[in-house]
Amino acid sequence: MYVYVKALHIIFIVTWFSGLFYMVRLFIYHRESNDLPQDARAILQPQYRLMIQRLWLGITWPSAIVTLAFGGYLLSYYSPIPTWLWWKLCLVVLLYIYHFSLQHIYRQQMNGKFNYTSTQLRIWNEVATVFLTGIVFLVVVKQSLSLLWAMLGLLALIITLLTAIYVYKKYRGRHK
Repeated sequence: MYVYVKALHIIFIVTWFSGLFYMVRLFIYHRESNDLPQDARAILQPQYRLMIQRLWLGITWPSAIVTLAFGGYLLSYYSPIPTWLWWKLCLVVLLYIYHFSLQHIYRQQMNGKFNYTSTQLRIWNEVATVFLTGIVFLVVVKQSLSLLWAMLGLLALIITLLTAIYVYKKYRGRHK
């Protein structure tokens, strides 16, 4: 039973992260539609709201719940819990906090409130990448992973992602 639950856990992690990655992209597009002429806005905003709602409620939330359920089942096989798994659990808790922050943005956008710029949302979009990278490395490398190297690697990833966002913003500003 363990390997089947583990396989399902991984599948739902993939669908959850897919939802997280695409959700913030839709938030960005929805936010940017505010800057369009009224006729385009009247067409795009209802469509973005529909897409956001379907993705969030139909894929992302269910995947987060099923991932948690299967993860709890798998956790019951560890006694005592190894150090690498404690670190992974810390990242998972932070990932759920991130998920709830997207729920907050979801509610705002469904109510027509856009409190974040598209650049802020682009930066927030990369947070899921950092969590995914950290969690996968902890699971795959386990005890071989030096905490110092892990933190340096995550820091390098964050710097790379922020640089890419900055370069994209400059490029986009020149080609509008």
